[in-house]
Amino acid sequence: MKPNFQIEPFPKMRRLAPDIGWLTRSRYRMSGMLEIDVTLPRQLIREHEARTGERLSFTAFLAACVGCAVDADKHIHAMRNWKGDLVVFDEVDISILIEREQDGEKHPLAHIVRAANRKALLEIHNEIRQVQARPHSDQEAKSLNIIVSMPRFIRRFMLWVVSKSPHLRKQNLGTVTLSAVGMFGNGAGWAIAPSFHPLSLIVGGIAEKPGVVNGQIEVRDVLSLTLDFDHETIDGAPAARFAKRLVDLIESGFGLAEHE
Repeated sequence: MKPNFQIEPFPKMRRLAPDIGWLTRSRYRMSGMLEIDVTLPRQLIREHEARTGERLSFTAFLAACVGCAVDADKHIHAMRNWKGDLVVFDEVDISILIEREQDGEKHPLAHIVRAANRKALLEIHNEIRQVQARPHSDQEAKSLNIIVSMPRFIRRFMLWVVSKSPHLRKQNLGTVTLSAVGMFGNGAGWAIAPSFHPLSLIVGGIAEKPGVVNGQIEVRDVLSLTLDFDHETIDGAPAARFAKRLVDLIESGFGLAEHE
């Protein structure tokens, strides 16, 4: 009888996912789920596209907002060193997963937007578009293949070493991560995932929902966004103030009005 299943090799790149889960299993995290009215920024993006023919990256817009919000209180992305002290970086390095093509297939790879708090929205947008258009280099592919081909205990030891050094973490992983999983589907919804960063943001879906504007009920575009903090380094009150700053920046279309 013909078997009704297939056996396929486990993708090497997936080996890193359980490694990250292993490293973050005992971290003291604090998460919040937000609904953010993104009607105005989406409208501004459409208007910019109608004038110029170029569609600004929504992920770049969010990264610009995050960089500005963290810049107001850099303790949000602080890390502890091996002595237990806090290391507070001036530059906000945001790690973003970007799909890039290699041998006819698309693979998600992390790209770090360095000093996002010092870059304009258009700079971040152009950087993301350039990375998207550039295929994996042979050196990148070779380096990744070496890492995922290592025995598991060596990969995890390397991750553990990196986790003990804020400077190594910043250099190799950034200080903030922005995962735009919602950009690949429609409708509302949040996501929660293990995080290795002091601050992690997971972009969910966008759905039309009723909202009150000037006393009237209108249909609004509402973004689902998950914030995840390292509760070892940040308390609830500063985290709530950060969330408020971020929501205000996003809902006001921060950086988009410059391109009208």
